[in-house]
Amino acid sequence: MTTIRDVLDTLDGAYPAALAESWDTGIGLTCGDPDDPVTGVLLAVDVDAVTVAEAVAAGAQLLLTHHPLLFRPVQSVAADSAKGSLVHRMIRSGLAHVAAHTNADTAAGGVNDALAATLGLGGTRPLVPHPDGVTGSGRVGALAEPLTLAEFAALVAERLPGTAGGIRAAGAPDRIVGTVAVCGGAGDSYLSAAAASGADVYLTSDLRHHVVGEFVADPANPAVVDVAHWAGEWPWLPVAADLLRTAHPDLTVTVSTTRTDPWTVHAAAPPVR
Repeated sequence: MTTIRDVLDTLDGAYPAALAESWDTGIGLTCGDPDDPVTGVLLAVDVDAVTVAEAVAAGAQLLLTHHPLLFRPVQSVAADSAKGSLVHRMIRSGLAHVAAHTNADTAAGGVNDALAATLGLGGTRPLVPHPDGVTGSGRVGALAEPLTLAEFAALVAERLPGTAGGIRAAGAPDRIVGTVAVCGGAGDSYLSAAAASGADVYLTSDLRHHVVGEFVADPANPAVVDVAHWAGEWPWLPVAADLLRTAHPDLTVTVSTTRTDPWTVHAAAPPVR
């Protein structure tokens, strides 16, 4: 019989808590008894009303997400609050929740390696290495064949799960890109690292107008590709699912394909003149 503690041990072996950023206080078990048995696990990027309902409907006893539920300090988990209602729903349903956040971002085989592999990058290395040289934030790797920026953006749109916002790129469309830096999630703090890495293009999420405009104005800097936060992190879920299936063959492990990206509508603008 597999327990929640057994699953936590497996996750900590692959994505050690020690690799989490110092500000990341939301990782690990949010609710649930570590000694409870578990037969079903649902993996999702976000813990919200939709994925909690999906886990309960699937008969899972554990919801594993990338994003934490209680990321910032709270004073109450009352049932009439947004986060509190989720905690109450999970406890009443016998559903535990665990988050693997920046520890899964930086670990070998984690979120950024999954993103790089999805894009077909080879010879990858950390964008911002940790002292061990193996782990670190982001990844840098090479495409099998150089592409124009426009072609690379199309490749990204093909490889990542679709969202209403789609893919945006900043830079000359015909610029040739061969070396790619990536950072799943919000990666504007690593723009300077991407420039120093020798990458031709930097792919991340949640980028801002003035920051991008000033960055690409310098021709020595990489082009930039902005993807939906949810889409850039989703490729890790099947990897983590395979990890759990291998370690615990008795578990039923399911990956949610429900799009929890908050942007739901996209209206195409007329061509730029």
